[in-house]
Amino acid sequence: MVERSEGAGGADEAAGPAEVLDRPLPEGVRRKVVTLAADAFGGLTMAELPAQLRQYARFTPTRRAKFAGNAMAAALESHALFRQRIGERLREAQPELAEALESGSPPAAADPLDVAAAAYVLRPQGWVKLVAAAGEEAQRAQAERAEEDATRQVRRLREELAEARTAARAESDRMRAELDAARKETDGLHRKLRSAVSDVRRGEAAVRKAVAELESVRSAAAADRATAESEARRLKARLAETEGALEASRRAVREGRSVEDMRVRLLLDTVLDAAQGLRRELALPPASMHPADTVDAVEPGRMTPKDIASRALSDTDPALLDQLLALPQAHLVVDGYNVTKTGYPTMPLEKQRLRLLGGLAVLAAQTGAEMTCVFDGAELAAPVLLAPPRGVRVLFSKPGQTADELIRRLVRAEPPGRPVVVVSTDREVADGVARAGARPVASALLLKRLSRT
Repeated sequence: MVERSEGAGGADEAAGPAEVLDRPLPEGVRRKVVTLAADAFGGLTMAELPAQLRQYARFTPTRRAKFAGNAMAAALESHALFRQRIGERLREAQPELAEALESGSPPAAADPLDVAAAAYVLRPQGWVKLVAAAGEEAQRAQAERAEEDATRQVRRLREELAEARTAARAESDRMRAELDAARKETDGLHRKLRSAVSDVRRGEAAVRKAVAELESVRSAAAADRATAESEARRLKARLAETEGALEASRRAVREGRSVEDMRVRLLLDTVLDAAQGLRRELALPPASMHPADTVDAVEPGRMTPKDIASRALSDTDPALLDQLLALPQAHLVVDGYNVTKTGYPTMPLEKQRLRLLGGLAVLAAQTGAEMTCVFDGAELAAPVLLAPPRGVRVLFSKPGQTADELIRRLVRAEPPGRPVVVVSTDREVADGVARAGARPVASALLLKRLSRT
């Protein structure tokens, strides 16, 4: 407890030396003091309360004692005016006790803690002795209660110990009786066990004999089964080889016939379409030629040789690709990653593929040409989940094979005479497909053409 000092707004003490409590306020007295202050707290105005206690003005006495107990005890010690206000409420509530304390003769029948708490608040002559006496009385009473509790506890423990000893003796007698019965039962079980062990040993000897006979039978059966399985495997292997050779020969016959038929049919379609296109382009009249028709001249509406020369297109003109795809049965083969890394290299590979295939689908719909887009699949960790757009064939190279090799194989698979256009900036690819009869064009030309769709 904080030692008594002069409050900030306290009144002057009575003349003479001030009494000072030289020890902490006993806990019982402190609780009584806090209860007195909490009960009298509500009768004070906000101005009469110390600043640190004004926040508890609307609390009930019980909550005020619980949450503001330390603050009220400190205020009673340090603020004389607050202590006087509480003392006035105490005189109004307990006038007889207050008068007895003022006269120096506290009532003998009163609770020492109540007397000490009132003396602490009212501060009459000799209040320190009353508080100290109340603390000693409370300690003595607490010691007496503790001694009585200890005596009762010892008595209870002695009774429990006597009961436990009685129960232990009864349990010991019961366990002895059970032990004797168990010993007798064990002796009988031992006799039965010895008889059973003898029977088991005879049975084990018979089992060992049967097992030995069974093992010899199993060994003979295993040898026969191994021989039969070996012969069956040899026959199955010869049958599988025969069936494989037969199926391979049939497949070779079917594939050879199918590939050759496809190549011939495709070449025939190319020739027929070229002839029909040439017939439409020339639009020959049914009449026979006249000598005048062989004279070199410019007819109305026709182009001069100079104009014809001006129609030649450069390798960077997108119209060149349109002319090539307008040929009958034209086949456009695209080196996919070569085009995408030329046009939009910063995009992820998945988005590169989708963007290129979308443009090729539009181009296929516009021109009607066959289109095949080839991507390098040698380093793919898993199959690509991709739905090819309509009119565009999408191929990935196998492990150990590059997209360039797959493109050259596609060109070699076409029949001679069919117009095949290969889009790639790779010089090695361009030279290889050119030697195979295809027409190479740069990737930038296809990108320009797709930007117009």
